[in-house]
Amino acid sequence: MFAGLLVTGAATGAFPDPGQADRKTPTGAARPAGRGAAGHEDVAKAAAEAMADGESPMEAAERAVSRSGDRWAAVYSEGEYQEFEEALDGQYTGVGLWARRTADGRIEVSRVQSGSPAAEAGVRKGDRLRSVDGADVDGRPVTDVVSLLRGDATDARAGTTVTLGLQRGTRAWSETVRRALLSTDSVTVHKLTAGITVIRISAFTKGSGELVRTAVRQAPADAGIVLDLRGNSGGLVSEAVTAASAFLDGGLVATYDVDGAPRSLHAEPGGDTARPLVALVDGGTMSAAEMLTGALQDRGRAVVLGSRTFGKGSIQMPTRLPDGAVAELTVGHYRTPSGHTVDGRGITPDLEVSTGALERAETVLSGLGDPS
Repeated sequence: MFAGLLVTGAATGAFPDPGQADRKTPTGAARPAGRGAAGHEDVAKAAAEAMADGESPMEAAERAVSRSGDRWAAVYSEGEYQEFEEALDGQYTGVGLWARRTADGRIEVSRVQSGSPAAEAGVRKGDRLRSVDGADVDGRPVTDVVSLLRGDATDARAGTTVTLGLQRGTRAWSETVRRALLSTDSVTVHKLTAGITVIRISAFTKGSGELVRTAVRQAPADAGIVLDLRGNSGGLVSEAVTAASAFLDGGLVATYDVDGAPRSLHAEPGGDTARPLVALVDGGTMSAAEMLTGALQDRGRAVVLGSRTFGKGSIQMPTRLPDGAVAELTVGHYRTPSGHTVDGRGITPDLEVSTGALERAETVLSGLGDPS
């Protein structure tokens, strides 16, 4: 559920200026003058005029964004943007279950989060989900089912109820649960043979960078690390920089511009620069995850393995509209330390691998030798 939300808003995370917060803020965000700022003014003007005429400001903003030709521009309802911000904080509103569609079109519970409303109601992995609030879900895309569970159509908040139609074997029953604000696990760590540590980052949410640094400090000193960024759709840029600091001893992570004004991001000193490192990427590796990959690759810190990344290297900034909706337009692009432009191109791995990437990573790490 969480990953889908980040993909919906893949811009995720402002490139912070010194002294600014490490995330985007829809109100009061400083925007330098230029084409991006003018674009925001055009969208805001269209929304204000629509409201004055008794029309939908959000629809007017969507039309203005469509005319802009900005491929990454988007307009979010107030509820959608609140969910987006919660996701960046490592949280989401829901019942705590994950779903998948089986070959025959049925919807099955694939995971239940411990301590969640679904878990407390006795929902288990493998249960069939027949309906949500009376709406049959058989044959529907999982994204639609997730939307129903979250209550997106009504911008449902934590505390609202949702009725699940469930089946386990021959038993069919209904369970009414209350949605809650739940935490996500954006960083997970496990060990492979020979002590290799795999650090998987599903998204750069608040605090994820420090979790990566902690995982590196706790990894066995005589074994390598696999940094798994496959399917990582982005997140807070400041957290990606913190993650880079786990493997770099200071220095450049990326350069970028906002309406033509050049800026740069640097890692903190003191990272582990000796331990063998492989970064896994694929076509779902986007945005801040590509920025981290590019830094590790350009600076010779990691062997990048997998398939070409998505190619999302642009920066969006938000504007709050009169009805509470939020419009985001592109204001700049970032580049890797060697000057490589990611947007529309992606990052080419050092080793192209389509299947068995984790096994190949083990082989590569064994060939990189003892870090001591």
